[in-house]
Amino acid sequence: MTAEAATEAPARPRLSLRFSARDLVSVAIFAVIFIVVSYAIGMLGIISPLIWLLIVPLSVIVDGIPFMLFLTRVTHAGMVTLFGAIVGLFYLLTGSPLVATVGIILLAVIAELILWAGRYRSKWAAVCTYAVFSLGFFTAFLPLLYDRENYLKSPSWTQMSPEYVQTADELLSAPVLWVVALSILIAGFLGRLLGSAILRKHFVRAGLA
Repeated sequence: MTAEAATEAPARPRLSLRFSARDLVSVAIFAVIFIVVSYAIGMLGIISPLIWLLIVPLSVIVDGIPFMLFLTRVTHAGMVTLFGAIVGLFYLLTGSPLVATVGIILLAVIAELILWAGRYRSKWAAVCTYAVFSLGFFTAFLPLLYDRENYLKSPSWTQMSPEYVQTADELLSAPVLWVVALSILIAGFLGRLLGSAILRKHFVRAGLA
């Protein structure tokens, strides 16, 4: 084998839709963990709209841990996209707007392409992958930018008290929402780095990754 062949970068995985049973199980398990973590933290948002805003970046950071572990199970293209589709469809079934589901799936496709460009081995490609995917947490806010009145009358909001809805309407102005989007992006980078650190410290030592 020549020196050139020995140092040649590995080929990018094909954009294959052929999933093994193990691939499907990995995607399903980590998608469920991701959803459970985000919902467990998100429940605190019932207290007040302000707390809801504050815990969104926290949820992004904590969810970086299961997402990082999931990436160690990604063996070929398509798995991140399927992961995003499961998460997005779950939120649709639980009352999130359609635009949120579409947004999550599109972000998953972009994240997949970033990971593919890094040949599924690049540390910084993985960091950017989660930062992009984490913007899915912002998609639920999108209707507030173009259809605020009808969105605040939707079933997911009418379940809340009138005082909660009024406070949210006053708090969630367009400038505040863009700050939230930026905080989510930053939290996505931090979450991925935290996930990497915990993965190295605990899961790798335990032989789980």
